[in-house]
Amino acid sequence: MNIYESFSMAMKNIKTSKTRSILTMLGIIIGVAAVIVITGIGNGMDIYMRKQFESMGTNTLSVYIMGRGNQKITVDEMQEIVDENSEYLDKMTPSINFQGSTKVGTENLNSTSVTGVSEQFLDIKSYKLSEGRNIQYMDIKNRNSVCIVGSYVDLAYFGGQALGDTIKLNGRDFTIVGVIDEQADSEEYSTDDCVYVPYSTISRMMNIRDVDSYTVTFKSEDVSAQAKTALEDSLTEYFNGDSDAFYVSSMAEMLDMMNQMTSIVITILTLIAGISLVVGGIGIMNIMLVSVTERTREIGIRKALGAKERYIMNQFVIEAAATSALGGVIGIILGYILSFFVSRVIYAIYAEQFTVIPTFFSVMASFGISAAIGIFFGYMPAKKAARLNPIDALRYD
Repeated sequence: MNIYESFSMAMKNIKTSKTRSILTMLGIIIGVAAVIVITGIGNGMDIYMRKQFESMGTNTLSVYIMGRGNQKITVDEMQEIVDENSEYLDKMTPSINFQGSTKVGTENLNSTSVTGVSEQFLDIKSYKLSEGRNIQYMDIKNRNSVCIVGSYVDLAYFGGQALGDTIKLNGRDFTIVGVIDEQADSEEYSTDDCVYVPYSTISRMMNIRDVDSYTVTFKSEDVSAQAKTALEDSLTEYFNGDSDAFYVSSMAEMLDMMNQMTSIVITILTLIAGISLVVGGIGIMNIMLVSVTERTREIGIRKALGAKERYIMNQFVIEAAATSALGGVIGIILGYILSFFVSRVIYAIYAEQFTVIPTFFSVMASFGISAAIGIFFGYMPAKKAARLNPIDALRYD
């Protein structure tokens, strides 16, 4: 008997006992579907976090200056450090969070973030203007009362006609000279609910002498480590060897750390889901043992007619593998269906474009493992069937 005939007989036996076969496959189906959904969630989280970090800039370094006694660093000195390390570092902007009242007419903009930045800020964030111009160097030098606003502020408070109008910061009028393209969904508290002004103007209004927060970009992600090291070395030298006077964090490092934590969690969950596959394999072995008992007389007849042990063994191993593999295929289909629904549920609850994306590797691995489990757990029942004494088998009732 060749493999094709053994497979045909296996499928015939599966069809003959549909209910028992489905119940036997259930553990495999659940295990494979769970593995596919969990790995899909992990892949989706990886893509989602990468997009989120890219919106903040994965090629950026965040610098926080604590200072050394009364020693601080000025914006011009920070720019000099960036220029001196131009092999790795590219652009720089200080950042000052405005603390005070923000109004359009008599209406308070309580959710709107107001930040003092330099003329390089838009390039660092890769933001584009839908109208008007960017903050310019002369605005910073002369501490001009100008600003650019996000699309939410433009639509919600000015009806899309913000350009040339004014916003009051602590009672001082700031002329809107530019409107930023929509970045998110133009909602309250989103990245579009923002106002950016020259940092020099804000520092004067808030009586801030030294800026303590900077964003610095590097040339490419390939030199992220060298860029961070170069910046830290320059700042350490500036503060006379005191590395505690500042802190530099990399978005790329934070992304790698988040991905590593996610991978650990997904791996643990996948292993837990894999327990279902083992349970399913035990179920297959149990059913195959029952099948051997039920078909003892049939095995005896075949051996009496000259069937060799390996043919009997192949038949039962192939039947177990076919049962497990079929369960794997059903589990893969169920996994894709569940992935679709999980994506929809996450969007409905959190209004986030999060997509569960099963990987080709997880699909192939799930199918391969399910088939391997069938062979592994089908081996013992097959061996028992192959070793049956034909005389005893023929007398079995």
